[in-house]
Amino acid sequence: MVAVPLMGCIMGCNSCWLYGRVTISRLNRKWENGNGGNMEREENIRDNIIKLPKIELHCHLDGSLSREFVEKRLGRTVQEAELSVSDDCTSLAQYLEKFDLPGQCIQDEKGLEGAAYDVLKGMHRENVVYAEIRFAPLLSENERMSCERVIEAALKGLERGKKDFGIEYGLIVCAMRHHSEEQNRRMLHTARKFLGAGVCAADLAGAEVPYPMSGFMELFKYAKQLGLPFTIHAGECGNAQNIIDAVEAGAARIGHGIAMRGHGDLERQLSAKGIGIELCPISNLQTKAVASADEYPIREFLDAGLKVTINTDNRTVSNTTLSKELEFIEKTYGIRDEELPLMMKNALDVAFADDAVKERIFRQLV
Repeated sequence: MVAVPLMGCIMGCNSCWLYGRVTISRLNRKWENGNGGNMEREENIRDNIIKLPKIELHCHLDGSLSREFVEKRLGRTVQEAELSVSDDCTSLAQYLEKFDLPGQCIQDEKGLEGAAYDVLKGMHRENVVYAEIRFAPLLSENERMSCERVIEAALKGLERGKKDFGIEYGLIVCAMRHHSEEQNRRMLHTARKFLGAGVCAADLAGAEVPYPMSGFMELFKYAKQLGLPFTIHAGECGNAQNIIDAVEAGAARIGHGIAMRGHGDLERQLSAKGIGIELCPISNLQTKAVASADEYPIREFLDAGLKVTINTDNRTVSNTTLSKELEFIEKTYGIRDEELPLMMKNALDVAFADDAVKERIFRQLV
């Protein structure tokens, strides 16, 4: 029996009193008792996972729009190959080609509101109970849509989705590496107005190789001054220094973090700090974040005591769901039944949610 740490939350809140009352074995009993534990394991993996209450922390809005929504917005039939990569995707560049059509769908208020609602609708089908959706407001800003209106529209759709589907949410705003510091500061300043009213955190996304984390230390110093918590895409491209710099900047979570593989000292440092690791297994393999599936570090990270969470990254582009991700890691990497609820617990620990939301979600998990 593994006791849940009383002080396991990195958010500096007071919600950990709740976590201290339960054990992982209790989470597992709900998992096993509700899911036909006496049947053959292979026959029950999918049913077990579908019934598991899920938390998703790393999901991009534009990469997760349903084909039905995109077709409705564009007014034409859209082929699956226009939105999703194939199994033989060769690179991140090829992967990013699939964002063109979704980007066209979120250039006005109706599109943004509908997109946010559409993503929660899809999550509802697989028992996601809490989700943090991220997007880059400046990529939808235009002469008709200010940054403020862009964020308002996305929040309106998420709030409507919450009412219809019962999914608690937070909106993460992404600064983009290819944007100027002035542009990103302006976006963060605007987003700060919505902190606690839908917006829960900031992020840094975009190409790591030409824009390493070292160039954004001042930007995230500004985010801290604003009181914005943040996660940072780091170590997706194979450079562990980006992870080191992101943690030094104050990131509460690391998006992907694959480059930490084999760096035991860094793993121990992040484990001690309680930094959340947002793994996106299927996307990471498609974009060649690792050379082969055998090199994927999920077991290494779990054994190092890191707060591993499992996510989809881009549901439509990767043709995935959170249930599919969990089934994949259980079958491919020997993830044990009891480790799936543990990773949901990890996600709740590091979520950018307030005490009241965490308590409500926690009660659904146990």
